[in-house]
Amino acid sequence: MDKKMMRGTFFLTSATFISKIIGFLFIIPFTLLVGDTGYALYKYAYGPYTILLSLSTVGLPLAVSKFVAKYNERGNYLAGLNLLRYGLIAMIISGIVSFLLLYFSAPWVVVAFGEGGSGNSREDMIYVVRLVSFALLVVPPMSLLRGYFQGSDSMGPSAMSTVMEQVVRIVFILAGGYLILNVLNGTIKAAVGIATFAAFIGGLASLVLLLWVFWKRRRLIRKQMDESVGNAKIAVFPMFKELTRYAIPFVITGLTIPIYQNIDTFTINRLFMNIGYAFSKVEVINGNIGIAQILVLVPVSLATAFGMTLIPRITSSFESGRIQEVRDSIDQTFQLVLFFTFPAAIGLSAVGTHLFRLMFPSSSDAELGGIILEWYAPAAIIIALFTVTTATMQGINEQKKVVWAIAVGIAVKVVLNILLVPPFKEIGPILATYAGMGVSVLYTLLHIKKAVGFSIRKLIRSLIPIAIVTAIMAAVVLAVEKGVEAAVPSSMGDKGVDLIVTSAGIIAGMVVFIAGSWRLPVVQGILSARKQR
Repeated sequence: MDKKMMRGTFFLTSATFISKIIGFLFIIPFTLLVGDTGYALYKYAYGPYTILLSLSTVGLPLAVSKFVAKYNERGNYLAGLNLLRYGLIAMIISGIVSFLLLYFSAPWVVVAFGEGGSGNSREDMIYVVRLVSFALLVVPPMSLLRGYFQGSDSMGPSAMSTVMEQVVRIVFILAGGYLILNVLNGTIKAAVGIATFAAFIGGLASLVLLLWVFWKRRRLIRKQMDESVGNAKIAVFPMFKELTRYAIPFVITGLTIPIYQNIDTFTINRLFMNIGYAFSKVEVINGNIGIAQILVLVPVSLATAFGMTLIPRITSSFESGRIQEVRDSIDQTFQLVLFFTFPAAIGLSAVGTHLFRLMFPSSSDAELGGIILEWYAPAAIIIALFTVTTATMQGINEQKKVVWAIAVGIAVKVVLNILLVPPFKEIGPILATYAGMGVSVLYTLLHIKKAVGFSIRKLIRSLIPIAIVTAIMAAVVLAVEKGVEAAVPSSMGDKGVDLIVTSAGIIAGMVVFIAGSWRLPVVQGILSARKQR
């Protein structure tokens, strides 16, 4: 395994994984504070915010990463600095415009969610959407700075800022929510409002950290630029024209998972009410699917980190004509991502019901939440594949085909949501996600094969041992769960049983997978890369 790639990915993977774990764990005390209806209200705010965030950044963070990597490879460090200067101005303006747009359009945005007698009121939804919109003022410039550091092959600042943003946000959410509900005797609406405003506080903390790092490194950056022989100033218009060409596909790619989530958030209410569900029941389903989506993105965090490191790396190799290096990077990334994602996703599915009941005992229907999680967890594998294939396509300048692949996948998702909810109920939207993502992955994978001669057959052969070990692990986990569940006395209560069964299943799964995969080539590659450091 490539030493430099492993080092950069280690930083981003660790940070992204820690961030996802913290983001997942906070749901437990937060749902205890605000309940299912409060969590659904929180989720309503983040749906449109995520869309506007992607539009306000217009794909520039990753596009900047690609741009900086390209010109640094040519020795033109001045181009990257000029881009950073003008890009920050553009991000500040874009953030202000997006903030105003979301804030004042909130009454029209929430119409899509519907309203019911025992659910959240439309006024509550408007309130939280407006509060989350403040984050659009700081997150776009913060994201751009992350892109600059990643393009310069410096993953540490991005990693630190990712953790900083999440920690500050969640501390603010939990402390603010507790203060409002238990000290000031405030409302659920006010507590959720604080939770959505926390996105602004977390983004601001992350931005301050990145600016501080840049200030500390200013002399090193200046020295690097002065010693380079390839510096050449690029006019603003051609620079932004090239950047826009990179950025638009990144916008669409960045929007894909939020769009899939929002298709569910915006359509589930009406689809289920059309087949006779009460709005209060629909909100429970919506909240449970939202929790499952967050849990699934925890194992996907590895693929996200690899995607961020893969784009500038492949761009540099592709620009220099080192096609074999491109193929090797793709192959290494697929193997590493799926080595971690396969067991995490299948293991999450195997312990799904017990884990959900254990972590969300206050849920109005924890049993249903567990079933949804069992079905949704394997989606982590296909989302991870999607993340890697789209990152690869953009690294080799196949942006247009990425847009086409995503558009077809989203169309499949929308159509199947409508068709599959009546017969499959709560599982319908999940099956639609599998189908939509699957179409996009297949399309992009075939084009990668055509563009750089990547061997899909060789990849499949290398993944078969991982799949076999994962299948054995899953069988052991299910057997251990059944045995422990039968042995544990019911006098321990549901929570005690769920805790013991889940713990036993997770420990058994980890032992089996580690023992079974120890001699696999991908593990030996990781170990050899660490020895070379």
